[in-house]
Amino acid sequence: MTEREETQLELADAELDCVKAQALRAPGLGEHDAQLHEVWKPRKGWVGWLMTGDHKRLGILQIVTAFIFFLLGGLEAMLMRLQLMRAENNLLSADLYNQIFTTHGTTMMFLFAVPIMQGFGIYLVPLMIGTRSIAFPRLAAFAYWTYLAGGIMLYTAFFLGIGPDNGWFSYVPLANSDFSPGKRADYWAQMITLTEISSMATAIQLIATIFKMRAPGMSLNRMPLFVWSILIQSFVVVFAMPAVATASGMLASDRLIQTKFFQIAQNGDAILYQHLFWYFGHPEVYLIFIPALGIVSTIIQTFTGRSIFGYLPLVLSIVSTGFIGFGVWVHHMFATGLPQLSQSFFTAASLVISIPTTVQIYCWIVSLWRGKPRFTTALLWVLGFVQVLVMGGLTGVMLASVPFNTQVHDTYFVVAHFHYVLIGGAVFPLFGGIYYWFPKITGRTLGETLGKWNFWLFLIGFNVTFFPMHILGFIGMPRRVYTYLPQMGWDNLSLTATIGAGILFTSVWLFLINAAKALRRPVLALDNPWHADGLEWATSSPPPVYNYKRLPVVESRDPLWKRTDPMPVLTGLDETKHEVVITSVLDAIPSHREHLPGASPWPFVLAIVVSGGLWVLVYTSYAWWPSLLLIGAIIVAWYYRNSKTERSGAGGF
Repeated sequence: MTEREETQLELADAELDCVKAQALRAPGLGEHDAQLHEVWKPRKGWVGWLMTGDHKRLGILQIVTAFIFFLLGGLEAMLMRLQLMRAENNLLSADLYNQIFTTHGTTMMFLFAVPIMQGFGIYLVPLMIGTRSIAFPRLAAFAYWTYLAGGIMLYTAFFLGIGPDNGWFSYVPLANSDFSPGKRADYWAQMITLTEISSMATAIQLIATIFKMRAPGMSLNRMPLFVWSILIQSFVVVFAMPAVATASGMLASDRLIQTKFFQIAQNGDAILYQHLFWYFGHPEVYLIFIPALGIVSTIIQTFTGRSIFGYLPLVLSIVSTGFIGFGVWVHHMFATGLPQLSQSFFTAASLVISIPTTVQIYCWIVSLWRGKPRFTTALLWVLGFVQVLVMGGLTGVMLASVPFNTQVHDTYFVVAHFHYVLIGGAVFPLFGGIYYWFPKITGRTLGETLGKWNFWLFLIGFNVTFFPMHILGFIGMPRRVYTYLPQMGWDNLSLTATIGAGILFTSVWLFLINAAKALRRPVLALDNPWHADGLEWATSSPPPVYNYKRLPVVESRDPLWKRTDPMPVLTGLDETKHEVVITSVLDAIPSHREHLPGASPWPFVLAIVVSGGLWVLVYTSYAWWPSLLLIGAIIVAWYYRNSKTERSGAGGF
């Protein structure tokens, strides 16, 4: 950015100037810092957490909540493995096993994988793009509380012994009232609706934040790759999530008010449910996988000390993965008797989607080859991710073939494949991201020795658990069985998988011990302990409540590695209000200032009413009209208070 361009960064309705500053954050808490802290500080105590609109608090809440659900899902997986470790085991009854199986899958897919990636997006994106808040902070708060309500609904039913038992996909006609009396499938359907509302609300605000609140100079071709991945994930959410919300709504309607969408005897269509579900279900894999790609690129760039190789191919690969992901859902349905011509198209798409990921892997290998890697724990998780993902990708190419898919459909080969893809594509990069950004969020660094034990035990345990399942599938072990006969010959491999699950369990406990030890230490981490290039490391660790003392002006893709000294910043905001700069979509040229609302109780109240209404609908269809009246009244109050705040210029409610 030239001197002339810097002087032209002025807004039509405000005097904002780009100036040279010695630092984005001055040491100590000066007068200017104190004023910003007073304006942006959250309320104290638990009331402050209930009312918060601070993206950092909301990000922490979502990350921690999702990780708790991950631990619960892991405990459920361990119980299933203990049941299957030998033939004719009676540790769990068939009914309890089905509840655990369904709750495990639902937890991992809907309550852990996508929410935790979105949680990192909520926390990190504003810091990475150089702004003080997220767009629509109250919508972000509503999204979190709705997500939490969905998880509470699922586990309340489970602990009461009426948990859903039809699988995390809840296929019809098994999930219809004729075959599943009671309220189990109803809880699943309403929980899905809540979590999808949350995910879509989060996606909308992330898209708005990324497009319109980037720091001046951060054009689209300068955006961090993690921000690109969150942007594409958010678009996939917007287009994919309505399908499963529609499917769950139609299922609930069939069960509660006797519509006939999926009732085969009344000319309903069970295959329609599978199309709706998998139109969401396969992009769901990429909702988990795409943010992981951004995490991997970020970690490799930092720990090789060089700009990532192939920035443009990496961006195009992320975009094409999100796009092609909508054309592969039918490969989950090859055994349903669909026309062979349509199967050939989806086979082709399932093969083509491996190309963008291959491009990314080559870019990462070249980056590692050209740089000087520092083999920290975070980078080890990335290397483990590549190994596991390649294996999962190879079996994915195998499953794209209709004849092969038909032979191994609903066997443990498929279980092995999707765990290699989902755990390899999400959990490995996620742990790498936690080790990488833990100092940013907490101001403390996780121990490297325990971290390496955590990694190696997880890698070994993972392969010992899931690789034998490929062989179990080849010799005929079907999915979704809670026991088997001794003469089937599955005992040894099942016992091996259970031992591997125990190693995985130990690895996760080591991580928890590592995190607990780190959190007990005083805040000792440096502001930028990894010497990273990202803008999030330009502030203190953990960041102040206002993120940036002065909003930065970006001059390159690596703002902390390639910059003029002193670094240019933007001035002129009214710092007595929650004010942010709105910039253009393509080149991030400032256009105007925007005043964001402050903390409010209404998102929490609205989430309670929405979730409570859906809960009551499980038992009576007459709950819809009082729920709608209450929701309407809360939205009016929300809007009225927001308008009053805007007129008064206060941060308040």
